[in-house]
Amino acid sequence: KTSALTIRLDRDLERQLARLAKRSGRSRSEVARDALRRQLAVLQFEETRRAVMPFAEARGYLTDEDVFKAIS
Repeated sequence: KTSALTIRLDRDLERQLARLAKRSGRSRSEVARDALRRQLAVLQFEETRRAVMPFAEARGYLTDEDVFKAIS
């Protein structure tokens, strides 16, 4: 089951959405849903990262490179 959401877009953003939808062969709704999913995933990742950072720093993981070295 789905629900409807109405949003207002400025002209430039609407044009970009329409062009991308046309080029990709998808509907504007599909493109918007995909963009929303991606943005929500980024926000969730950032939130999780902020929550774990104190624990990682306490163990000496101060940069992404530190983590990559540990798991490589």
